[in-house]
Amino acid sequence: MEPAINGKELISRMSANENLNLIDVREEIEFHTYNIGGKNIPLSRFNNNIDQITYNKTDEIIVICKIGLRSETAREILTEKGYLHVRNLAGGLLAIQKLRK
Repeated sequence: MEPAINGKELISRMSANENLNLIDVREEIEFHTYNIGGKNIPLSRFNNNIDQITYNKTDEIIVICKIGLRSETAREILTEKGYLHVRNLAGGLLAIQKLRK
């Protein structure tokens, strides 16, 4: 199991313009209200839309949601599907927003 990524590390990597594979599992309305990029595949439809994920199973993938619970579920699903390097954003987007204040 890959360790979670914290908000500070993610912000640092984004600031360095690192090419990150982000999947936001919040509902579309949440995504359009506030997001940090990535693909929006809501957890409620995740299993049915898993074919939208075009990343290699060996790529690092960071799953995000509001507080880190839905994204942890998505991490578990992706791991079960054979993705090897899936990391959950610990504390979710709320952690990012607190750091950016």
